[in-house]
Amino acid sequence: MISVHNVSKSFGSVNALQNVTFEIKRGEVVGFLGPNGAGKTTMMRLITGFFPPSEGKVLIDGKDLFKSKPVLRRKIGYLPENNPLYQDMTAKAFLSYVAQLKGISFWARKNVIQKVARQCGVESILNRMVGKLSKGYQQRLGLAQALLGDPELLILDEPTNGLDPQQIIEIRSLIQKLGRERT
Repeated sequence: MISVHNVSKSFGSVNALQNVTFEIKRGEVVGFLGPNGAGKTTMMRLITGFFPPSEGKVLIDGKDLFKSKPVLRRKIGYLPENNPLYQDMTAKAFLSYVAQLKGISFWARKNVIQKVARQCGVESILNRMVGKLSKGYQQRLGLAQALLGDPELLILDEPTNGLDPQQIIEIRSLIQKLGRERT
């Protein structure tokens, strides 16, 4: 599913990643571990197409992500470390907005939003303002937006960051469940 070959990424004179190679097969759940500044987020941004590597290749299903970017990006759902939620929107309006950005038709949006809301346990808060939600519900909402469009590949950057112990258990359980359905 994902093949990273000899990838390096530099920002000016700073080498964030050097000669990284790995492969993730369909259906695997993989975590990146390392200290702050080790390049985990940089790697996630590379494999989501956020920016290209300085050297090397990122392949999704054997195709170069940066040569087939629009087609391959539809296969990826991404929850960034700093979940970009709009605090002054309802959860439903936020999901509808992201669905529109992902090219989901107006006619399909209602059903798609209901499906991801059910999967992520946010059905009861769809009409609430995002800014009034607990951190746990905000993370679940971020995960729901990553699932819009039914991506084959989920990239989650610190999905339990800032959560209390019970919320961490709930999010990990949800990730395990989702991992049975996708990579």
